[in-house]
Amino acid sequence: MPSSKLTSPNRRHFLLAAAAAAPAFTLHAQEDEESAKVGKLPPAIAGLKARVHEAVPITLAEREGRLEHARALMKAKQMDAVIITVGTSLNYFSGLKVGYQSERLFAWILPASGAPFVVCPAFEEGRIREGLTMAPDGAATKIHTWNEDASPYDLVARSLKERGLAAGTVGIEERTQFAFADGMAHATPALKVVNGTPITAGCRMAKSPAELALMQLANDITLSVYEAAYKSAKVGMTNREFTGLIAAGYERSGVRGEASCQVGKYSALPHGSVQPQVIREGEIILIDDGCSVEGYQSDISRTFVLGKPTDKQKKVFEIVHKAQAAALAAARPGIECQAIDKAARDVVDAAGFGPDYKHFTHRVGHGIGMDGHEWPYLVRGNATKLEAGMCFSDEPGIYIEGEFGVRLEDDWYVTPDGGKMFTPTSLSLEEPFGKG
Repeated sequence: MPSSKLTSPNRRHFLLAAAAAAPAFTLHAQEDEESAKVGKLPPAIAGLKARVHEAVPITLAEREGRLEHARALMKAKQMDAVIITVGTSLNYFSGLKVGYQSERLFAWILPASGAPFVVCPAFEEGRIREGLTMAPDGAATKIHTWNEDASPYDLVARSLKERGLAAGTVGIEERTQFAFADGMAHATPALKVVNGTPITAGCRMAKSPAELALMQLANDITLSVYEAAYKSAKVGMTNREFTGLIAAGYERSGVRGEASCQVGKYSALPHGSVQPQVIREGEIILIDDGCSVEGYQSDISRTFVLGKPTDKQKKVFEIVHKAQAAALAAARPGIECQAIDKAARDVVDAAGFGPDYKHFTHRVGHGIGMDGHEWPYLVRGNATKLEAGMCFSDEPGIYIEGEFGVRLEDDWYVTPDGGKMFTPTSLSLEEPFGKG
């Protein structure tokens, strides 16, 4: 008996020590693996640090204000409710992150008065209820569920009727799948179904200071990753190896992002080619895309060469650079969106690369926020007037088929005094990350 009393504690101590040692060994192994991975990266990429801790999430109070803004717009536009399915507008208003949109209808419905409500598959109720704890009016949000053999559209109709909306006007968010919009329209014949964009875009177009801060961080991270990849680029590297550097840079920075890289004649295709490409000295390299911080996007393009550019390449760069500056200089509250496109296009046309869309083949910019492309758009025919807080890309380009293309893209926002870039613009093909 005495010996067993001595043996038992010793055995327990051994097991506890072994248990304590296992996580430490695993942690050290993970650290060694991470160190090995970093050791294989170019110094500029390895030197990037995680920055996600700098992001300040959107508060519940701000989301509550978004609902009130939406209700005010609904009353002004004479809409009785807005129906939003899975996507960025759902996250924008409710904070719910449902994931991808499947073939099953999920709908978050905001009446012009009263609490929002949800129509979702029955097996999703627990997950949605959990998410609603941090949503505006979450405690008052009723969840209506449907089983797999039931019609979600009939449930939407009944749920609207319960709230006195058997007739009236309902807006549907623009990115809703046709099958969902069609199903809900047929289930509510007494309701007028209209485009809900005046409400969703009406709220989302002008960004708050908190949103601008998140977009600033996303742009800062993208530019730092691009610069690190540029410093790590080598002649003979494939375009996929280059985008791999950018992917590694985003991973080091703690964010999700992507990039395309087009070389030589493929840079004349604004959205590039799937063909494998090799970086060669003196050829144009065009990189594009961005990252996401707390759901807010960046979208930056840089054009550069490794080695000495030709006179023609430099000439085209200078024209595009002037066009980008002209677009920003034209911006101020009250100016129509189409005027920004015209300012850039006039520069390109005057330099002999017109007329119209001949070589500058796309609009000068798009709205940006929680979607990489969102309302409003800087394009001819759009008479929407700029407001402080609106955010856009500024991305003129000249594309010469079979030779090369140059595009310069930075994101910017409207201030009471004019347009302001989130990031410094490119100086030249040899100094794509110099301060402008």
